[in-house]
Amino acid sequence: MKERKTTEISLFDLDNTLLAGDSDYLWGEFMIENGLVDATMHRAENERYYQDYLAGTLDINAFIAFQLDPLAKHDRQELLEFRERFIDEKIRPIVLSQAMALVERHRQKGHTCLIITATNRFITEPIAELFGVDELLATEPELQNGQYTGRCVGVPCFQSGKVKRLEQWLQQNDLTVEKSHFYSDSHNDLPLLSKVDHPVAVDPDESLANHAREQGWPIISLRDRP
Repeated sequence: MKERKTTEISLFDLDNTLLAGDSDYLWGEFMIENGLVDATMHRAENERYYQDYLAGTLDINAFIAFQLDPLAKHDRQELLEFRERFIDEKIRPIVLSQAMALVERHRQKGHTCLIITATNRFITEPIAELFGVDELLATEPELQNGQYTGRCVGVPCFQSGKVKRLEQWLQQNDLTVEKSHFYSDSHNDLPLLSKVDHPVAVDPDESLANHAREQGWPIISLRDRP
């Protein structure tokens, strides 16, 4: 039997953790601004799903269908060109310098750094590149013959799905974890936060902040201050 390697792993949620905003929501707004979707319908649904996410009541499968549908309706090359503008206009301004420094500190310690996010890979892959993080676990949009189908492949990377996806990734890479760290802002990440050795609440929502205080978890802010 092949011996599995041991690593110390540092996991980072993306939206409202490493970023001062939500890339999912901003992509919806960007599509509206650029005429890729119907403005009235999409904005209302985008806002509704975002509020469901904050409340912990999000139907992840319905949301994925909503979010991935526009990818299936446009040429992939056109989408990639729009995505490049999206990163420049919407994402770079909300990248937190303290978040960049945090990732770099873990990298300098020799940790395996991994961004783990419910937001789909189409949106998040270039954002992970901004942080210099090679390993990304995200919800996976299906590609067939070079075009997106509007469907998801595998387990959505959300709530308990993050735990499953991480376990799959460790097995695929023949890794076992010596120590683990996870940084997140959201109570939706409690299943994974409860599994790691060092959970850290980052600019947390009220529910996560209360839970972190009860458990004695560190609470930090990465928001850039004057």
